[in-house]
Amino acid sequence: MPIRSVRTLVVVLCAGALVGTFAAASRSTADDNELGLTFNDASGQIRTVDVTGDIDLDNPFFQELGANGRSCFSCHRPAEGWTVTPQSVRVRFAATAGLDPIFRPNDGSNCEGADVSTLPRRIAAFSLLLTRGLIRVGIDVPVGAEFVIESVDDPYMCGAPLTQASMYRRPLPSTNLRFLSAVMWDGRESSPTTTILQDLAKQADDATTGHAEASLHLTPAQAQQIVAFETGLFTAQRRDNLAGSLTAAGALGGPVNLSQQLFFTGINDPVGLNPTGAAFDPRAFTIFDKWASFSGDRRDVARARAAIARGQEIFNTKPIVIQGVAGLNNETFPNGFRVPDPFTGSCTTCHDAPNAGDHSVKAPLNIGLSDVSRRTPDMPLYTLRRLSAAGERVQTTDPGRAMITGKWADIGKFRGPILRGVAARAPYFHNGSAATVMDAVEFYDTRFNIGLTAQEKADLVAFLLAL
Repeated sequence: MPIRSVRTLVVVLCAGALVGTFAAASRSTADDNELGLTFNDASGQIRTVDVTGDIDLDNPFFQELGANGRSCFSCHRPAEGWTVTPQSVRVRFAATAGLDPIFRPNDGSNCEGADVSTLPRRIAAFSLLLTRGLIRVGIDVPVGAEFVIESVDDPYMCGAPLTQASMYRRPLPSTNLRFLSAVMWDGRESSPTTTILQDLAKQADDATTGHAEASLHLTPAQAQQIVAFETGLFTAQRRDNLAGSLTAAGALGGPVNLSQQLFFTGINDPVGLNPTGAAFDPRAFTIFDKWASFSGDRRDVARARAAIARGQEIFNTKPIVIQGVAGLNNETFPNGFRVPDPFTGSCTTCHDAPNAGDHSVKAPLNIGLSDVSRRTPDMPLYTLRRLSAAGERVQTTDPGRAMITGKWADIGKFRGPILRGVAARAPYFHNGSAATVMDAVEFYDTRFNIGLTAQEKADLVAFLLAL
């Protein structure tokens, strides 16, 4: 008989070596009518609901379909926002001496095919996975690219040819996918001629033949089952340690409300690409509108809810002078609109999808996350040389979308992730360079010289952790 039970999933998760990670899982509680999975995290509780029914452990998502023991579930765990965190990865390493299926040298190690024959060598080989939760993505320079890799300063001395780059990236969440406008950090699974569902099916197959090292492709039925499962999942913070239930007093937090959120490509696009012709609304988040004037018997709860509401207002409306962002400033879009450099926007200029927080259109951007100035000693540094302009070079820790398109203008570009459920999945950005949400806020404050006060930063963090 097929296993279709959240209770069974909790038992299975807790039966292995991961009791400490998953023991907090539970069924829904009195203030949540829908069945779901709830886990404690540092700021409260995160919860997932499956709108197609109950979590189905017979789905190929949970099956080992390759040669190395991995499944989709190896890197996409519900307690961690359906990605993985370094803390949980270290628990798995300790429990299995580094032999859990996530620790495989095809992409889990810093170098492809690293020596993992002893425990000390495994610790060294998987250091980026253990410290930042990063998986290695090796991609060849596209044929006909506008650039070559001239040199690489590689802290791991992997010895890869200069025709290939190894990028180290966080696994993106496999939940809330109905809000996607592009698939993967660099959009490599997306095509102008396919739908998001088709792109997700291709991604599932590529992950199976790549990450899981399967010799056979997914059958169309298996791919469809995985996509149906993933697109039925909605994950969000449901409770805050200070503010309490995120659906209390008229608030619209939690995964059930999120599952009812309208979305289509371009729904709130700031450059006029909304297919309905509707104008851009910078107030992309309205979840906590009711808490803006909240007062209650408990002053501590009232203060916490007021901080979250203030953070939402800051996110929606705080003026930001946006400049030097490749993919946005000085970009001319299909409707002929050209974005000036600089211009004044807000967080929602880029995080415009209503109450989800990602791009409502395909919008890979370079905000400087891979610049040489932000390089840390554990990251490689690539020197790229442009073929059509003698002497023009750029240094980057990750060429980003340029490794897919071959275009010089796409160096360092990445798409923004869906923000819902962000509290459970630290560290942040594609390379895990922000250890906390506050670190991410500090980056934006510095990058765009916003001038946030200490209170504004705290309020923004409170809001983001409540998503």
